[in-house]
Amino acid sequence: MSGEQLRDDATEIDGEWPLKRLLTEGGVGSGPKTADDMSYEQSREAFDRVLVGDPDPATLGAFLLANRWKESTPDELAGFADSMRERSVVAATPDADPVDCGGNYDGKQKTAVLGVAAGLVAAAAGTPVVAHSGPSLPAKHGTTYGDVLAELGVPTELDPADSAAMTDEVGFGFYAQSRFNPVVHDLRATREEVGVRTSVNTVETLANPANASVHFGSFYHLSYAERIAGTVRESRELPFERVVMAQGMEGYDDVRPGTTRVAEWDAEEGTEGGRIEDGEVETADSGADFEREELQVEDLPADSARVTEEVLTGERDGPFADAVALNAGFRIYAGGDADSVGEGVERARDALADGRAAERFDALLGFEP
Repeated sequence: MSGEQLRDDATEIDGEWPLKRLLTEGGVGSGPKTADDMSYEQSREAFDRVLVGDPDPATLGAFLLANRWKESTPDELAGFADSMRERSVVAATPDADPVDCGGNYDGKQKTAVLGVAAGLVAAAAGTPVVAHSGPSLPAKHGTTYGDVLAELGVPTELDPADSAAMTDEVGFGFYAQSRFNPVVHDLRATREEVGVRTSVNTVETLANPANASVHFGSFYHLSYAERIAGTVRESRELPFERVVMAQGMEGYDDVRPGTTRVAEWDAEEGTEGGRIEDGEVETADSGADFEREELQVEDLPADSARVTEEVLTGERDGPFADAVALNAGFRIYAGGDADSVGEGVERARDALADGRAAERFDALLGFEP
């Protein structure tokens, strides 16, 4: 279903907080030091209006920038995410319960995108994975999951039901934003004009088109991981029961080498306020002893695709193979199939060594919707 069809089918928005009123009377536009936060109800209504209320571009741009400057709270992000789930997301649930990987949609610019290879290795070790993205966005306009898959010749513009079928058949599935989150996808022209990251960049990574119970993501500052955990906790629509996040390279969900902080939140723990437990992982302890500069490539889509194929088929070892095993290990751990990241990396290396990862790669290349 297209974004236009979803907007046409939308019911009238209840509430009394148009974006202009929120910017002025609501205090959202008062500036980063004096702005007021919205309640969950206000933020959900606001994003309803963003998605189906056809706000004029100037007001929409002002609203997005005002929320960037004041920094959205977990309550606000939960309202945005729940509106998105109701008004835009067309989910399709596979039989498997995969780990959801929604790497930032603005992608990477310097180092290879490793998530496709890592997802297939995790799948080979018994942990299904889904990824989702769209065409590159501000501010980086980098390379994403979809770009790497397209370079490999894998169909990416799939209906959600076909993405779910890919997940079950291959163990790794890809959902295209244009198909599963079309109304948010249609905001791209305005987001290009705004030109910087906004709250939409955050909530689209939580869209969860496969209705997965586990989300794996990345952060630069721990405060961001805490905000994501708080968003999931305050949400009334997201089905996540567990969030695992690690410090990533270039803001993406490829884990950085060295001393890496890891943050976890579990619904069963009932962590007050969405706070999460955090610790550190020394990647060298799992044999991933390399520098991020060793993962730099020139033509990111093509070189990332080549690295994916060569690592999975056993034609390449060294830093790239170590990085793929490391990232697969994190996904295996996030999915609950290993008691530690180190154990997850060991399982990933076994799947690479015995050919199971190569089999999953062949299954991906052979998938037909």
